[in-house]
Amino acid sequence: MEPSDSEVLTDSLAGRPEAFADIVRRHSNAVHGYLARRAGRETADELLGEVWLRAFRSRHTYDGRFPNARPWLYGIARNTLRAHWRLNRLDGAREAELVDDPWQDADARLDALRQGPALRDALSTLDADDREVLLLIAWERLTQAEVAISLGMPSGTVRWRLHRARKQLQNRLDDSSACRPLDARSKEV
Repeated sequence: MEPSDSEVLTDSLAGRPEAFADIVRRHSNAVHGYLARRAGRETADELLGEVWLRAFRSRHTYDGRFPNARPWLYGIARNTLRAHWRLNRLDGAREAELVDDPWQDADARLDALRQGPALRDALSTLDADDREVLLLIAWERLTQAEVAISLGMPSGTVRWRLHRARKQLQNRLDDSSACRPLDARSKEV
């Protein structure tokens, strides 16, 4: 049986720093995907090494009670992105423009040609922390407990932010004529 991430990180700190390569192997695709969905593939390619460097340097801060390091790594990736955006003076609205949904089949189910712009606009109006909670759950498929670890906030706050983000997003989409079925729009005319 393969050791947990927690065991690998403990081993890495106990005189075997090369063990950290197992963490990179296990989570590299997920961390790159996280970065790419928020900032685009090119920026993700640029920042991935920085995320791993920061993770290696701060591995002593990992809470060994959690066997999976992915939420912890997403927190580091998020902080790396924020630093990148600050350096490049990108604000939250620009951040929302960079969001790219990699799942073509999800876009097809949502009729993305019609709803994509309205969804992007609605996402950009959310509070940055609310949007991050929503995207970690929807895109990264983290549990609420894992999001709490990733963002360093209480689980209750994550639940509240998720509820608020979903409600605000739904209200904005309901208000958008671009998201109404064609039948409903034609009846209004």
